[in-house]
Amino acid sequence: MYSPGALPRVAGSKFGYREAAALLAGCTGRDASRAFVTGDYTEAGLVDDVSDLSFSDMLTLQTWLSFYEKNYELVGKVVGRFYEEDGLPTPALTLVEAMISKGLEASDQEMRAKQTFPPCNTEWSSARGTRFWCSPQSGGVSRDWTGVPRKLYKPGAKEPQCVCVRTTGPPSDQTPDTTMHRNRGDLDHPSLGEYKGCPPLAVACSFPP
Repeated sequence: MYSPGALPRVAGSKFGYREAAALLAGCTGRDASRAFVTGDYTEAGLVDDVSDLSFSDMLTLQTWLSFYEKNYELVGKVVGRFYEEDGLPTPALTLVEAMISKGLEASDQEMRAKQTFPPCNTEWSSARGTRFWCSPQSGGVSRDWTGVPRKLYKPGAKEPQCVCVRTTGPPSDQTPDTTMHRNRGDLDHPSLGEYKGCPPLAVACSFPP
């Protein structure tokens, strides 16, 4: 429990001034952790049950917690789902902390995967159809190579994602000084597929409507 003083406003958050005011009013004297993630600051949403939230949602909750820890004074703990009367954490809090840790691990893995296979630039129009292309900054990943578009198939995903794939040097799962390789970068990765009708080494692929 924190003494917030001025209303919180975080760049990029879903809360404006009115939402923050409603949230603070609803949080007074109780734990409303769920609302910080869902944006539901009705009576039904101002609750402490976060057991069904995703790992991504838990990272959002952790971001809010870090924000308050940095900017406001800790004045106590709310007895209930996460803290006992003696201030000790409950098993529910231990579970939430474990979910946050898994979320951080998943986020790190996703970031590493994005460095290996940056997303393609994409544009679509009803007149020209779809165009995928790669650049040294595509996907928001700055690098010293451009790459070529490929379909990346992920387990559980309904559709493949367009990613840019390095075409020279050793595969990413080998060290850069490895000499025993075919100088094809990651082109032979088993989760990748070519776009039909697009030249294998073209940096852009266009598909008419």
